[in-house]
Amino acid sequence: MSTPPRLASLAVAVPPLEIRQQDVAAAAGSVFAGRPDTFERLRPIYANAGIETRYSTVPLSWYLQPHGWRERHDLFAESAVDLLQRAATDCLDQASVEAARVDGIVVVSTTGMTAPSLDARLMEHMNFRRDVQRLPVFGLGCAGGVLGLSRTAALARADPGSCWLFLVVELCGLTFRSGDQSNSNIVATALFGDGAAAALVSCDAQGPAITASGEHTWPGSLDVMGWQVEDDGFGVLFSRDIPSLVRGRFREAADSFLAANGHTIDDIDALVMHPGGAKVIDALQDALGAPRDALDSARSVLREYGNMSAATILFVLHRVLAGEPRGRLLLGALGPGFTAGFAILEQGY
Repeated sequence: MSTPPRLASLAVAVPPLEIRQQDVAAAAGSVFAGRPDTFERLRPIYANAGIETRYSTVPLSWYLQPHGWRERHDLFAESAVDLLQRAATDCLDQASVEAARVDGIVVVSTTGMTAPSLDARLMEHMNFRRDVQRLPVFGLGCAGGVLGLSRTAALARADPGSCWLFLVVELCGLTFRSGDQSNSNIVATALFGDGAAAALVSCDAQGPAITASGEHTWPGSLDVMGWQVEDDGFGVLFSRDIPSLVRGRFREAADSFLAANGHTIDDIDALVMHPGGAKVIDALQDALGAPRDALDSARSVLREYGNMSAATILFVLHRVLAGEPRGRLLLGALGPGFTAGFAILEQGY
C-alpha cells in the first residue's frame, strides 16, 4: 500500500471586523424596504439561523450601498490575498516549514475571480519558489473545502516526496447586492460570513492520514445552488428545498462512498460536516442517524462565524482536531452541482 498523504498542519483566519446578527437584521430591514411584507415574513431567519457573530472584510455600512464589478473585484483581490497570507503563514509556522519548501499550491474560492489568480498574487508576498506548481480552482462553492483538500491530497500522493499547500478563501460579503430583493438574497444576509483556511499536506508529514475521498453529483440539480451572473455581480441562487434534499438523498451518497472504500457509517468515529445553516445541520443529523452532540463542532462554528462557504468545514475540522480525536473522521459538504464531497481522515493510521 502506498504511503497516504497526511495533514501536517491546519490554520484558519478571519477578517478583523466582527458583525453581530442583531445588527445585520436591523440593517437588512432598511435594505429590503422594497419588500416589507416579505422581509417581515422572513425576519425570523436571523434569530433562527443559529448564528450570533460573523466576520466581514468591509463594515456593515458597505452593504447598504450599491457596488459594481470593478469595486468588488479590487476589494476581493486585495482582501483575499491578505487573509490567505495570514492563514498560510500560520499553517507553515505550525509545521516549521519554510515557504520555499512548498512544491505546489491549490487555491479554492468561488466568491470572486481575478487574473492573475490568487496564488500568483500571494507569491508576491511570500517566499515561495518561482517553480512552485499552482492550481486555482473556481466553482466548487460550499463543497470546495472537502473537494479542494481531496485534490491536494491526490497531488501529494502522486509525488510522495512533495509538499502541498491547500488554501481556501471565501469573501461571501463582497457578493452581496443591495438592489437584489429576492428571497434568496434576504436569506443570504442571515447566513454568510468571510473566512480563510490553509492546510499543509505531504506523504512525509506526521498527522491525520487522508485515506479516501469522493463525490456525488445528482442529475437535474443545477438550480439547487450557485451563482447567477448579474450586471453588478453574482446573484445568489439556492433552493429552499436543500434541507429536504439533504434529508432524503445525502445518506445514500455517503453510504456509497463509504462502501467503495470498505467502510460503513458504523466505522466512523467522528463527523466533520459543513454547517450550511441550522436546518441543514439538523437534516445531516437526521440523514446520518447521528446523535445531536455528534455535530456540536459544526453548530459552534456556525454560531461564531456563520457560513463561510468552502472555508467553513476546515474551521470545523480545526475545532474537531483540537480535541485530539482518535480513529476515523468523515468529512462531508454540499455545493453547486448539486454535489456532495466526502473525505476520510484517520488518526493512528
